[in-house]
Amino acid sequence: MTKPKNELPKLLTIRQAAEILNVHVETLRRWDKGGKLKAIIVNERGDRRYDPKDIETILKNKNKHGN
Repeated sequence: MTKPKNELPKLLTIRQAAEILNVHVETLRRWDKGGKLKAIIVNERGDRRYDPKDIETILKNKNKHGN
């Protein structure tokens, strides 16, 4: 059984994720290629979206290591 659409987690755009993490959007693209923060490709054009849980994990690690 699948979840109703209104229960799906809200995904963040690349700009929203970059703003939250205080990095440039190109940094997020590099992180995606390098496997540090995987993006979800949402259409044929290749638009990236990010799971807020993944952003939270990066923030926790960033704060833990003082980066």
